[in-house]
Amino acid sequence: MIRLVLVEDQTLVRQGIRSLLGLVSDVSIVAEASDGDEAVVVIRREKPDVVLLDLRMPKKGGVDVLRDLQASDTLPPTIVLTTFDDDEALFDAVRAGAKGYLLKDVSLERLTDGIREVARGGSIIRPAITERVLKGLEHVRREFDALSPPDPLTKREVEILRLMAGGYSNREIAEALGTAEGTVKNHASSILSKLGVRDRTRAVLKALEMGYI
Repeated sequence: MIRLVLVEDQTLVRQGIRSLLGLVSDVSIVAEASDGDEAVVVIRREKPDVVLLDLRMPKKGGVDVLRDLQASDTLPPTIVLTTFDDDEALFDAVRAGAKGYLLKDVSLERLTDGIREVARGGSIIRPAITERVLKGLEHVRREFDALSPPDPLTKREVEILRLMAGGYSNREIAEALGTAEGTVKNHASSILSKLGVRDRTRAVLKALEMGYI
């Protein structure tokens, strides 16, 4: 059973998520919070397996909650839920320790899949958000042509590439995948070589162009 804390300031939304997750046999909501201050107290008390955390809340926003819990080493695996297409805030959440983010219009199936993945120690990325973020990087000129045709990426390389697209560092990717940071660096170097690019930004843009993410 996955023990979950739900943090959401809008009562109807919170009740709706609670009702939907009540249909899921392996997820149990052990506590709820309606603002950031309450969230910090509840999460430290309950020590849940996963937190669903609203990004925009009164008193203390989701990013501040993440930072507070991270600073005290009490941050459980957390998925940020938001109705806002606020890419900068989402990346702030990832940098503050969130393991993934989903919009609140996500399907129950995708939400529960995300909860299970994060509970297992993984990370989740919503490709639509990643793609939208990267549109802001399209001014970056790609100076190196990819190999023709490029060597195919392995399944693990694609997984790492998706995490790179989500703004995760090598250390964070290593922690999420349960591997050594040096191994991630080796995979990252292989990705750049196969795609014929020299940095992460160009790698992610090329990967979008080729349909990897």
